[in-house]
Amino acid sequence: MKTIVSKLWRRLAGAAVLTALVAGCSTMNVGDAPNLPKTAAWAILPIANTTETPDAGQRAESIAQSILVQNGFTDLHRYVGDPDGGDSLVGGNSAQARMRALEWARKTGAKYALSGAVTEWRYKVGVDGEPVAGVTFDVIDVSNGSIVWSATGSRSGWSRSSLAGVGQTLIRNLLAPLAQR
Repeated sequence: MKTIVSKLWRRLAGAAVLTALVAGCSTMNVGDAPNLPKTAAWAILPIANTTETPDAGQRAESIAQSILVQNGFTDLHRYVGDPDGGDSLVGGNSAQARMRALEWARKTGAKYALSGAVTEWRYKVGVDGEPVAGVTFDVIDVSNGSIVWSATGSRSGWSRSSLAGVGQTLIRNLLAPLAQR
């Protein structure tokens, strides 16, 4: 009897440690998504790159577009008019680029626009070189420019994980509330 109880406690302790390790790999703050129809016209605006990694914003845009399409968003348009405005490593004015992109979204008839920023997109320095990604998304009502939904999060992977895989998992989890509507 004592052996069975001891094994049970070890398993519970192991499960608790494993849960703590997995939970420590990501942090997300995601608002409840309002009822935003997937069939409405959506625009993907530039995602600002606030990291030192070139093209991180464009990578996040591409992943977000793919995930939205997979989740049934049928009228999706991606802004490509200013490839360096929202994602430049040095200089640039992401606020001006975002305003130009929002004006473009209005002209295309989009009802909602997805925008945001990449706050981290790199491999950690050290022996393990773990991938880490941080992303913030905003859904904008194109008619008035107001933010109607927002989500932010970060995620790290193990030393054998790819940065693209960690970023994709994070972006999929952040956009999940939009897909459920």
